[in-house]
Amino acid sequence: MSALSASLGGGGLRSLLPGRATTTSRSESLSSSLSAPVRTLTPPSQLSDNELLDGCLSGSRLMQKYLYERFAGRMMAVCMRYAQTTFEAEDVLQEGFLTVFKNLGSFRRECPLEFWIRRIMVNAALRQHRRNAPLVAVSDGGEYPEDLAGEEFTLSNYNFEELLLMIQDLAPRYRMVFNLFAIEGYGHKEIGEMLGISEGTSKSQYSRARAILKSKVERLDAQRTHGFRS
Repeated sequence: MSALSASLGGGGLRSLLPGRATTTSRSESLSSSLSAPVRTLTPPSQLSDNELLDGCLSGSRLMQKYLYERFAGRMMAVCMRYAQTTFEAEDVLQEGFLTVFKNLGSFRRECPLEFWIRRIMVNAALRQHRRNAPLVAVSDGGEYPEDLAGEEFTLSNYNFEELLLMIQDLAPRYRMVFNLFAIEGYGHKEIGEMLGISEGTSKSQYSRARAILKSKVERLDAQRTHGFRS
């Protein structure tokens, strides 16, 4: 469990239980236990996103912990696609969730909670990238077709680990543009504004990223075929 998750745990379930009385008699204790309503805790998996939100906004550390645990795994997968190392991805995840909890009150619930958190993680990844390796417009020494996306090219035949390695191996500027366009669904004009590059540069870098990935896929397919035949 990460430091953030541990801190959200607070005093654990012990803090939710009432203190044990030491001066009441046995009969008073029995009477109290029979008349008191039985209090049960809803399992975290059965809580709706809105219930988690309401609990967090009311200051419940337990609900904060539940919210973190519900989305941390999925958001770590997002961070890994933008980062070059697991350590960097964990930094992005930590920064992202701090932003999430700081801004929960401004979430208007007009979109799914996961979508809102995902956008925060993407923005955190972009901030991390700017700090570590500022994006600059560079010339690749060649032109790449803008209609490359129309070519027969799929990544659906590869597992997450294989895809992650291929994407992480891209140069940072290509990795950012590819993730934002192909996976997050941003347009090139939006990407240009987010990264401080021109729309044309975003298109060129996306085409270059696809060309590189296509080459990697072809090599991997060849290795699979050769291994199967041997």
